[in-house]
Amino acid sequence: MGRAMALPQDLKYSETHEWIRIIEKKDPKNKKAKPELIGIIGITGYAVSRLSDLVHVDLPNAGENIEQGHAFGEVESVKTVAELVSPVTGKVLDVNKEAVKHVDLIMEEPYEDGWLIKVKLNDKAETETLMSDKEYEEYIKTADEADEKEDDEEGEDEEEEEIDEGFFM
Repeated sequence: MGRAMALPQDLKYSETHEWIRIIEKKDPKNKKAKPELIGIIGITGYAVSRLSDLVHVDLPNAGENIEQGHAFGEVESVKTVAELVSPVTGKVLDVNKEAVKHVDLIMEEPYEDGWLIKVKLNDKAETETLMSDKEYEEYIKTADEADEKEDDEEGEDEEEEEIDEGFFM
């Protein structure tokens, strides 16, 4: 799953592995009105693959306000519970009740039917700090390399400890 899945190019990505798709909703009655900005938010395939088997998702209710950089819910897997961090500030318009009932939807289609919430954005400028698909791909590649290096170093430490213990026996 994870990185094997191509990243959608029309999304913006956060360092905490949430994505957002921005949709401009125009008022058909008032052509001159500034379009309303709606953000559809979910978690990335990479996050899903790292968490593995999801068992529960806890999301805010429609009408609640969320704030950029703050938790808006949790996703629970058989391994751990992870906070969902909002990439934007706004008001929750809709919650994907199907994804709440059937968390496998998030695992199978994280970028489509597995979306989590829809939000009316307060400020589109907040999305400028988010990553493009290419930037996010590089970000997770770097994170994976750091994890591998850390695992290798832990392995070396364990070997050194074993050698040290053997030396003092």
